[in-house]
Amino acid sequence: MSKILLLEDDPNLSQTLIRYLKFNSYKVDWAKNGEEALDLSYENRYDLYLFDINVPLISGVDLLKELREAQDFTPTIIISALVDIESVTQGFMAGADDYLKKPFDPEELLIRIKVKTQKLKESLKVGTLELHYQEENISNHGQILHLTPIQKAILTILMQHAPNPVTKEELLNCTNNGSEGALRVQINKLKKSLNIEIKSVRGVGYTLIT
Repeated sequence: MSKILLLEDDPNLSQTLIRYLKFNSYKVDWAKNGEEALDLSYENRYDLYLFDINVPLISGVDLLKELREAQDFTPTIIISALVDIESVTQGFMAGADDYLKKPFDPEELLIRIKVKTQKLKESLKVGTLELHYQEENISNHGQILHLTPIQKAILTILMQHAPNPVTKEELLNCTNNGSEGALRVQINKLKKSLNIEIKSVRGVGYTLIT
């Protein structure tokens, strides 16, 4: 199930969209202002951002700029009542993948969301690494990697969360005995064999650096 972060300060529109998207098998987190959305984006991994522009505290455009500067390239659709060419241009310049003007037909929004999330499901690129969902393998510089099931599970979850950290608890679930020592061994093997940087985040877990 794809997960969407909705930034929208209109409660009526938000609840309508949430019900509609959930009915169509999407999980939705709702933020009423830019700061809430920023916090949620750091705490969770999303398949798509759905941002309004004129929201309290941090505008949708400024938030998107900040996320892109932090190397967060989650597909983003802006939904806004601002229809002038300057606003549309600012949205795309900030890093938006699509721009939908209010009022809009929820079915049109759903079509646009499906296009963006389907592309993501085909593969996920993180630096020189690429996770191929259909083939269920990972390549580096275009070469398929031959990993153990544990290494593959660890690298997959790190890629899916990058650039955000993954907690030790989540990563320990990928190991057979669930020990921190075993986890460190597997991460060190990945770092050395693939020449990639996996950084320890004190008090949290690990993150894949690209």
